[in-house]
Amino acid sequence: MQHIIDRFISYVTIDTESDPNSQTTPSTQKQWNLANKLVDELKTIGLEDVTIDDKAYIMATLPSNVDHEVPTIGFVSHFDTSPDFSGENVKPQIVENYDGKDIVLNAEKNIVLSPDYFKDLLQYKGQTIITTDGTTLLGADDKAGITEIVSAMEYLIQHPEIKHGKIRIGFTPDEEIGRGAHHFDVEKFGAQWAYTMDGSQIGELEYENFNAAGAKITFRGKSVHPGYAKGKMINSMLLANDFINELPKGETPQETRGYEGFFHVHHIKGNIEETVLELIIRDHNRKKFEKRKELIHKLAKQFNKKFAKKFGEDIVTAEVKDQYYNMKEKVLPVKYIVDIAEKAMRELNIKPIIKPIRGGTDGSQLSFMGLPCPNIFAGGHNFHGKYEYVPAESIQKATDVIVKIAELTAIPGIFDAPEKSKKRK
Repeated sequence: MQHIIDRFISYVTIDTESDPNSQTTPSTQKQWNLANKLVDELKTIGLEDVTIDDKAYIMATLPSNVDHEVPTIGFVSHFDTSPDFSGENVKPQIVENYDGKDIVLNAEKNIVLSPDYFKDLLQYKGQTIITTDGTTLLGADDKAGITEIVSAMEYLIQHPEIKHGKIRIGFTPDEEIGRGAHHFDVEKFGAQWAYTMDGSQIGELEYENFNAAGAKITFRGKSVHPGYAKGKMINSMLLANDFINELPKGETPQETRGYEGFFHVHHIKGNIEETVLELIIRDHNRKKFEKRKELIHKLAKQFNKKFAKKFGEDIVTAEVKDQYYNMKEKVLPVKYIVDIAEKAMRELNIKPIIKPIRGGTDGSQLSFMGLPCPNIFAGGHNFHGKYEYVPAESIQKATDVIVKIAELTAIPGIFDAPEKSKKRK
């Protein structure tokens, strides 16, 4: 397992934070540092057809070692990290034989990873936990996924007695800012289906995700000397505040779970004359998703009507753009690809946790691009912040799942049971 830990640390110590304000792909030049390292590593372990394009999308092939027809499958992960928290100068800490007590991430700043608050920690008692030093995120999202895919391919190359079909792997930039699949060449990838290794705790297996949209709402105002502002000043910041208060109560990330959707205000910046409010809209149900988007436009119209005479023109403009959709409708027709992953976990004594993703992955966009792509656990917890951690054993288990999926897919007749089950339904 030390080999896997060393590989993971070599990845997370390279800063690959993406930038939503950049118009380039990748969005940050520093993502090339890990991308180029990965290309060299894939060649070194013996993969074929290793390519990287001008936007840093990486693909490679492990050829089939069976003489019967086997579907080409793929595994995909992203190498950028979230701009929500610093990914610069990551200094991983390794806690061996975790004792179930508080883990001091940074004594000087009194930053503690405690099972009293993060109760999931307790399920990893006795394992090796990799944490941050309390000043950065860790990057297990999704460098754990990359570690698992590279390690699984290396293992299959070193163990030719394990039979498998052709396997394609793909690594993408900019997933954390919603662009990971934008330039992914599905036709070139050439897989019948794939799996993203981008889930959280051990056992997660997901084929449902949010329908997602982003909204940018601009409020305009009129600045007048506050001493003489009666009936004249219009404070755009207060308009934005009133708009937020019109959104449904209790439908925020911190108050929802499971299949419940939400509105999430994540940025607001302004002054008296102009305020820009940014929020995201999420819902698993497509009809409810559409109604949420309609509400944004409805509220904007109400504000414009209210201030039509006083302001003389629209005081609010609302831009709403779809980001991705629920992959469920694309995966259900080929549900056996989920069944194979579930079978792989069970054969490895991993209890599958099949649940909807309260977010999105490259797989959601790839599924709508013609590459059905469920999501499998990568092993990490508390992504996008200083409390992020990953058990090394979970990385090893995810690596084992990839190997087992490759092995199962190469068994003649593996699809018979899923197809019969499908027909019975």
